[in-house]
Amino acid sequence: MRLQKYLALAGVASRRRAEDLIRAGRVRVNGRVIKVMGVQVEPGQDKVTVDGQPVTGPERKYYLLLFKPAGYVTTVSDPRGRPKVTDLVHGIPARLYPVGRLDYATEGLLLLTNDGELTLRLTHPRYGVTKTYLALVRGIPDANTIQHLRCGVKLEDGPTAPARVNLCRAGKDSALLELTLREGRNREVRRMLAAVGHPVLRLRRIRLAFLTLRGLKPGTYRHLTPHEVERLYRLVGLKK
Repeated sequence: MRLQKYLALAGVASRRRAEDLIRAGRVRVNGRVIKVMGVQVEPGQDKVTVDGQPVTGPERKYYLLLFKPAGYVTTVSDPRGRPKVTDLVHGIPARLYPVGRLDYATEGLLLLTNDGELTLRLTHPRYGVTKTYLALVRGIPDANTIQHLRCGVKLEDGPTAPARVNLCRAGKDSALLELTLREGRNREVRRMLAAVGHPVLRLRRIRLAFLTLRGLKPGTYRHLTPHEVERLYRLVGLKK
């Protein structure tokens, strides 16, 4: 199989991150530094190392659904020493990686896994995996503003893709919106709502594809069922 796929299946990193490791010259096959894509390796025969450490081949895959609280970073390390989502997980004998990101102040549904191939496809815009958010915003968006959000908002990195947007509740000086997106740019929901004059006061992701937070409290998690994993694989065109 291709080297980057082998690294992803071994739980070293997502396939995209594995490609970065290869380009940086940090990967060797049988002692030879590899810096180009497409090199084939034979699992169990070829000796693969990353930063001098041997890669032992595909490991057992874990799939966790976490209710991320606000005040945690969605990374496996943080130079500022802030709490990490991986700090909430215990007893898993594998290095888990977040599938996508939720910013420090955002709470809600987050997948953690060591399945690099699935991570790549769930986060790649090509596969259009839906993500649904509840956003408490300042002010009351009118019908024209909601239609603007649905059609796409011009941001500094280009217009957003069409989204499903519904006004769930309107208060005196705030409103609750439900937004469903198929792309995952950095802080996209916050930026698009700020761009239309209704900055976010609180943000929660409540759904990823067919997965929800049902039965979970902030800071808790559960393992996906085999059926749920199979559905995710089918959703992004993989065979389990």
